Order: sequence, then structure tokens, then C-alpha cells
Amino acid sequence: MEPLPELGIRLKGVSKAFGGQLALAGVDLDVPQGSYVAVMGANGAGKTTLMKIIAGLAAPTKGSVTIAGVEMKKAGPKLRALVGVVGHESMLYPDLTARENLMFHARLFGVKDRKGAVEEAAELLTVQRYLDRSVRVLSRGTKQRVALARALLHKPAVILLDEPYTGLDEAAALSLSALLEDLNTPERVMMVTVHDVARAISGPERLVVLSNGRIVLDVPTHERGQDVAETYLELLRSEARR
Repeated sequence: MEPLPELGIRLKGVSKAFGGQLALAGVDLDVPQGSYVAVMGANGAGKTTLMKIIAGLAAPTKGSVTIAGVEMKKAGPKLRALVGVVGHESMLYPDLTARENLMFHARLFGVKDRKGAVEEAAELLTVQRYLDRSVRVLSRGTKQRVALARALLHKPAVILLDEPYTGLDEAAALSLSALLEDLNTPERVMMVTVHDVARAISGPERLVVLSNGRIVLDVPTHERGQDVAETYLELLRSEARR
């Protein structure tokens, strides 16, 4: 993987409107390489919109987005090759095997050694024994692992996970948390949207909280996790009182 520039992600004045309604309102955000960031906020706060814009799946109405030194407007579709995305739904083809899904994705992204890349990603995510099984029969947790393997196939600079814990039982959620911590390396940026503040402060090193499309909290989580949790919960209570 090529080393990231000093800033893996930079958003400057990013706004996104849908039918006159602002989903994001002037967001400024710098995420250096090697960062592991949790994004939180109430439903409708703008979390998914933020992730889609960083992924290149949506264009901002205003502002600029730079990923790994590449400005979105100049890069166009090529920007997506810098990013791997995992959603709360796996978006795998259910009637194909896990291997077929991964091979198809590798082909889409122009991976040269597709077979080798699939085997490498499957080993990293410990899903080798599921490769030749239909996705339809896999557990929710295994599907998420296969989806994460797919996101890593083309060795992206940025990994985005939008509510990946949705639908997982506690054992699968703990396994995913441990896996994400292992994937947190100095060579990549990871951002994950979560609803559980305990998950946000137990792995990620930074918490960004959105409210009404704006960043209202941006703090490190290490060494003061309980303080961060209490601050976040107070923000939620304030929102509920409005």
C-alpha cells in the first residue's frame, strides 16, 4: 500500500442539500493517516451522508473533499479506488459464493492478481473456509467479514464502515471490534459510524459527533473514555429537550 500524505481526509466547508433540506452544513474535518475515527449522532444527524460523500458516492452541494491528496472534483470516479466501503447491509450477491463475490469485485477494481488478492483478504478476515459457500447461507457476522474482505481487496487508503454492527449478536460484535483494531494501521484511515458510545470509545482513538449536519464534538477518546461518553450522552439529552 502506498503511504498516505499527512492528511488522509480533508473536508472544507462541505454541505449537502436534499430538496432544500441541509443534511450537512459546512463541515470542516481533517483526518490524518493512521487515524481510527468513530462518528456518532442521532438518526438524521448526517452520518451516512458524510460517509457517502467521503466515499465518492455522493457529491457535496458546496465545499471540497480531498482523499489521500486527491481532490474529489478532479479525480472523479478514480477517487473510489482509494476507498473501501462496508455498510450495515453487506450488499453481497446472495446467490454467488463468497469467492465469486470477491473475484467479481477484484475484477471491477482492476486488481491484477485477483486469485491471490482474494486468498490474502480471506486469510486476513479468517473466512477461507466460507469462500465456496453461497452467501445466502452465511451468518450475519460472516457476511460482514466477507464484505470487509471485499473492501480491502484493492488495498484502499481509506476504509469506511457505516453501522457495521447492525444485526450482529454480542459475540459477532466483539469479534468485529477486535478485527477492526487489528486493521487499524499507520498506513490507512478508518472511519466507522456507530450508535453505541461504548464501542466508539473502546477501539477508535477519536470521536466525531454530528447534530443537524454539523460537527458538535470532536475529541480524542484515549485516556478519558468515560468523560467522552458522559459528554456525548449529555449532548443527546440536550437534543431531546429541544
